[in-house]
Amino acid sequence: MNMNNIHPTAVVDPNAKIGENVKIGPYSVIGPEVTIGNGTTIESHVVIEGETIIGENNYIFSFASIGKDPQDLKFGGEKTRVVIGNNNKIREFVTIHRGTTDKYETRVGNDCLIMAYVHIAHDCIIGDHCVLANAATFAGHVEVEDWAVVGGLTAIHQFTRVGRHAMIGGCSAVTQDVVPYMLSEGNKARAVYINIVGLQRRGFSEEQIKTLREVYKIIFKKKLKLEEALHILENDYKDNEDVVKLVEFIRKSKRGIAR
Repeated sequence: MNMNNIHPTAVVDPNAKIGENVKIGPYSVIGPEVTIGNGTTIESHVVIEGETIIGENNYIFSFASIGKDPQDLKFGGEKTRVVIGNNNKIREFVTIHRGTTDKYETRVGNDCLIMAYVHIAHDCIIGDHCVLANAATFAGHVEVEDWAVVGGLTAIHQFTRVGRHAMIGGCSAVTQDVVPYMLSEGNKARAVYINIVGLQRRGFSEEQIKTLREVYKIIFKKKLKLEEALHILENDYKDNEDVVKLVEFIRKSKRGIAR
């Protein structure tokens, strides 16, 4: 532990594992079971407790709280944890609670931007390259796949899944799974089109986008039963990786999809 990078008013338990070139600001509290990877910066007044494993080159802003007990009445103090990857920005007043006996951990991937006042509840799994805008709220057991964008003030119901490259508009209420590649919004959220701007920014080809437009129409516009739409996709697009992943996502849905 390089004490030169730890402010004298910070409270760092001697059993915490602190990597190289870690900076810890004034009045932050780091518990005994915390691991912080190389190059991570923790600003002032941050609280990190419980078994929390934070990777390398993260930047955690003031007043974030990570690793506290979950807000679950069934929780009985079991040994659970938070795991956070590398290169994330976690802004002011973000709360990330540790898991319960469902998954035993809450997980955030790599290269995410988690904006101010976001709440990530117990047993959530957030993928890589996700953007969670201000005050978005994730109830327990929510799963967000890679490259998803969730708008500010959006609330996501427990056990709901958000597909890869999906976008959810701000102030939405999400109670069913959000299909990959789609733009969904509203209360209750429904798919309104493909996430065309996001797909273009991430280098999807015109051919890929054209195909996903076709898929959107089949699922959401042709007034087919969902099973009929999936049957068409499985037959007509069985060699298309994007469509195969989309169909797999829907097949695994337990809450139904935002349609």
